Amino acid sequence: MFDLCNNCVRTPVWNRRQFLSRLGMGFGGLGLAALLNQESLWGADAYNSSSPLAPKLPPLPAKAKRVIHIFAAGAPSHVDTWDPKPSLAKYADQPIGDRGVAMPSPFRFSRHGKSGIEVSEVFPKLAEHVDEMAIIRSMYTDIPAHEIATVMMNTGSRQLAKPSLGSWTVYGLGTENQNMPGYISLHSGGGTPPGGEQNWGAAFLPGVYQGTNINTQAATVNQMIENISNPYVSEQEQRRQLDLVHTLNEIHAQNLQKDSQLEARIEAYEVAFKMQAAASDAFDLSKEPATALAAYGDTKQGRQMLLARRLLERGVRFVQVWAGGWDHHQDIATRLPQSAREIDQPLAALMTDLKQRGLLDDTLVIWGGEFGRTPTQDRGGNPKPGRDHNSKGFSLWMAGGGVKGGTIYGSTDEFGAKAVDNPVHIHDLHATILALLGFDHTKLTYRYNGRDFRLTDVSGTVVKGVMA
Repeated sequence: MFDLCNNCVRTPVWNRRQFLSRLGMGFGGLGLAALLNQESLWGADAYNSSSPLAPKLPPLPAKAKRVIHIFAAGAPSHVDTWDPKPSLAKYADQPIGDRGVAMPSPFRFSRHGKSGIEVSEVFPKLAEHVDEMAIIRSMYTDIPAHEIATVMMNTGSRQLAKPSLGSWTVYGLGTENQNMPGYISLHSGGGTPPGGEQNWGAAFLPGVYQGTNINTQAATVNQMIENISNPYVSEQEQRRQLDLVHTLNEIHAQNLQKDSQLEARIEAYEVAFKMQAAASDAFDLSKEPATALAAYGDTKQGRQMLLARRLLERGVRFVQVWAGGWDHHQDIATRLPQSAREIDQPLAALMTDLKQRGLLDDTLVIWGGEFGRTPTQDRGGNPKPGRDHNSKGFSLWMAGGGVKGGTIYGSTDEFGAKAVDNPVHIHDLHATILALLGFDHTKLTYRYNGRDFRLTDVSGTVVKGVMA
């Protein structure tokens, strides 16, 4: 295939790209699509760094170094969780607007913390952390359809496939642990979320910035991360093979040309190889003391939150936790507390844990869904009502790095139907998150097809009222 003679290199039968793509190196990590998506890596614009995941300093002062996004998929009802509306009781069963009859919340709200913020009784443990939260009660989005709104929340786009928030974050900052992906998305089984891989995808950014999708319901690390280890080739042999690839690439770069896209693919091989040991350690919850396991709870959400903390403290830049089950069209009085119980203790434990470990000050914690719920009844043929979709107003909260805790920002109208005071669009939210990470959202761009793209498209205003 290659005929090397002393100091000369003859023309190869295959070019470097063909050779490396056909070489059977046998790395277990090659099954990681997030790291090795050939089309994403080879179809993107070239970039110069031979280590695209290397940590980078942001251009502006940053309050947050890492992000954990808890995605409450299904769209939680804001008027039953974080946005009390007593007027609904006053107009119970009476028509309001053009969307049906008013439905009071079946849950009691009470004040908590020094800030005295009202929180629903469905979140007794999270309510203890209200002084660390900035609750935005005036969120709104474009379309009240789960798939479109979910992708919109994660990518800022409701049409074209564009890079996710996590991918933009790692593109801008790199990651602190070169043995792990910079962006990890934790799922607990039960099917693919609306919008699928677009939610953690890199789109036209280089493939190394795509989220690595992990099924946390699996019993072992090898089941969570398919092909993470190789049963046929030892780590020593894999290291030798990878070193050979590096050597061949250096020879051809010196004698022929340097291919930055191929450099990225080789870097992906390197990360995949290193992950074999690093991932086995990070995802092994048996190394946690019994007290930690009890604090988080032995549930799927408890295990996810504990895994998230282990990833954050090991230098993973962006961790997303999918915490679904909030699509309550019917029997909201019974079903919403069930969903809340699944996340209340684990997320409260994570907040406490991050604070005790000194990580909360520079970790941005985000909780919220894709849109909100109507203040009116949606029976759907069921005698026990729920609430329908509402894109015009909902709640989301942030805590930790750079966030002004104990803060309420914006408001919906007296019924919770629409954001009226300081409305916050998804682009505004993304602009604010990037500002906390040290970026001007208008300047974090990537050139693709002759245009400079950004997370916030052509809009977005930083919400300074939630920043410390």
